[in-house]
Amino acid sequence: MSVPAEEATEEDRRHLIVTAARELAEAEGWTGLNGRRLAERANVDVGDLYRHFADQEAVLAAVAVHGFAELAAALTAAHADNPFPERAWAVMATAYLDFAYANPAVYDAMLALTPDLALGAAGVPAAPRAVFAALRAALLPLAQGRDPDTLAEVGWSLLHGVVMLTRGGRLRPEAQEEREAMITERLLWWPCPADGNSLSARGGMP
Repeated sequence: MSVPAEEATEEDRRHLIVTAARELAEAEGWTGLNGRRLAERANVDVGDLYRHFADQEAVLAAVAVHGFAELAAALTAAHADNPFPERAWAVMATAYLDFAYANPAVYDAMLALTPDLALGAAGVPAAPRAVFAALRAALLPLAQGRDPDTLAEVGWSLLHGVVMLTRGGRLRPEAQEEREAMITERLLWWPCPADGNSLSARGGMP
């Protein structure tokens, strides 16, 4: 339910601006975003917009942080709903891909347009770190003596790569299901299970 402008708190107005930016970007892409259109969409004055956000880069960063928080929540929910510990990575990877494909502009804000949110940078907000922590936890049972942080970075890289290449039309559409099954079910296991011992063969995947 929307909040009347005269009753909106500072936090409400920030949320309205971030939501409006996200909606505009998902509809038209980030290149078409400007202060005037964003203020109109959020039903705030342009001056009020720039009082909350110094520039469009700050709006973009806020959308990205909100996106990371949503993705972290989706991963947490997927993990909570999964009764099979051995399927943690498969379930979380699927939730990650579902989020990325459903929210392309937000995903770009998170992982293509905000380099300051890189994990190695100082002062990174909690939300991006929470996504990494969730992926790391899902891959920990597969580490088998490998460094869990590095394994999580490799797993995240695989997911991100397949998202961006698929969205860019660079991969064979007919092989998408097999690619994703390979990432989630076989590629990161070590030693790699024989076909007869895979999760699919054990009934882990339909």
